[in-house]
Amino acid sequence: MEKTIYIRMRNRVQTRPRETIYLKDAAQIIADDRELGKLQQIVIHQLSEKDGNIVIIDVMKVIELIAKQFAELEVQTIGPAQTIIEVVSKKKGVSIPFFLLIWFLLFFGSALTLMNFHDDVSMRSVQEKIYTIITGKKETKPLLFQIPYSIGLGLGMILFFNHVFKKRINDEPSPLEVEMFNYQMDLDNYVILNENKESMKRVHDD
Repeated sequence: MEKTIYIRMRNRVQTRPRETIYLKDAAQIIADDRELGKLQQIVIHQLSEKDGNIVIIDVMKVIELIAKQFAELEVQTIGPAQTIIEVVSKKKGVSIPFFLLIWFLLFFGSALTLMNFHDDVSMRSVQEKIYTIITGKKETKPLLFQIPYSIGLGLGMILFFNHVFKKRINDEPSPLEVEMFNYQMDLDNYVILNENKESMKRVHDD
């Protein structure tokens, strides 16, 4: 009597160069305890230099490997059909001068962007008019509006990005994190589709 196991391929897995990829690394497995340990230790890929930094593991390859070793098992797949193996080399530390240079460029670049925007929309003249309407006095430097506005602008940016340095304000993802997530999903889909096209091309060439 055939036993049924359930496999769900992971979307993306990060690993070191030259590592051995086991089934437990690329997929979640539901199986009987007697088979689970052996299934988890099935080698599905051995990384080498020719693999580059991206390897696609297709669920059909996984099913084929399981069928060779466990002919009595029926495999049911759930979720994505491929796993992206990302080979990550050891990251080098960022030097202090380089960090300060990036900080300097981002800080003053953002400041110039805000100043140019406010100049384009005539923010100063608008604040002068609002100040005149409320107080009845004409003031070329309405600090009563400019100072709270500047503080509010900074607080608004903090609330918008949902971070104070590395500390998250709440569990809700920021718009930037959502955009980065969407970008990563589009990138993963492109890598998978491109890999499938190259595989088909190699088959036809052979």
